[in-house]
Amino acid sequence: MLPRSTAVLLLLLAAGCTGAGRVHGAAPVSQGKLFIIGGGSRPLAMVERMIEEAGLRDDGYVAILPMSSSEPDSAVIWSGEQFAELGVEVTGFNFQAGAPPPPTWLDSLRQARLIYISGGDQARFMDVVSGTAIEDAIREAYRSGSLIGGTSAGAAVMSAQMLTGDQRKHPEYTSTYEVLEADNIDLAPGLGLLTGAIIDQHFVRRSRYNRLLTAVTEFPEIVGVGIDESTAILVEGGRAEVVGEAQVVVVQNPGRSANEQDGKLGAHGLRVDVYLPGETFALDGR
Repeated sequence: MLPRSTAVLLLLLAAGCTGAGRVHGAAPVSQGKLFIIGGGSRPLAMVERMIEEAGLRDDGYVAILPMSSSEPDSAVIWSGEQFAELGVEVTGFNFQAGAPPPPTWLDSLRQARLIYISGGDQARFMDVVSGTAIEDAIREAYRSGSLIGGTSAGAAVMSAQMLTGDQRKHPEYTSTYEVLEADNIDLAPGLGLLTGAIIDQHFVRRSRYNRLLTAVTEFPEIVGVGIDESTAILVEGGRAEVVGEAQVVVVQNPGRSANEQDGKLGAHGLRVDVYLPGETFALDGR
């Protein structure tokens, strides 16, 4: 039996997946696409693919949101450099937590062909946008057909329930979990553009298997998607395509198995798939 707090959060997640009510993180009906990058360097071909998918060959612009970064001005420059070199117009909007968002910025965000969220700290980003007109503008752009992209922290925020990178039982930061423990995983509401899955980034490079195994054991309704560096998934119409240079690891708990003994987690019948560039897989519930 899972703890009551875990069960409650699972029910909230399930509500978001069904789209019932105005639960924070419920996915909008969408015509857009997601381009979710696992961090690290961006191969030129990956940037060109984003431009193509966003329809930026002839018109439009990229709107960069750098609020995850502790150095947002630098994040705009770094994130936009390759786009600019390929002839795409780039603009950055560093919204501030607690400050009224400028209406002209919100309008530009809604009209952007591509909204790109930089790396850094996903909790910092959500502290700025959660429950605001900024979040609404991102969702509206997505519903209208825009491509929403992000790397590292910008990848984590895509899901309804996002990994914060922290652990509830071990306050000192580590790049992954050293053990599989109950009530240790720390989740927070994300943008909810992807509801049926949870994203982990830098995945193979930083051996974050324990973190994703914990996620799908404690929250078996979700699919765990671990994206490696210099690699992305392009999500459209319930399918994901691997783009880039490395692998995407997908972990599922089809039997909803979850056992606990002395605080340690166990599960049976988990499914693990490793996808290579060019391969596709179903990603329902987006």
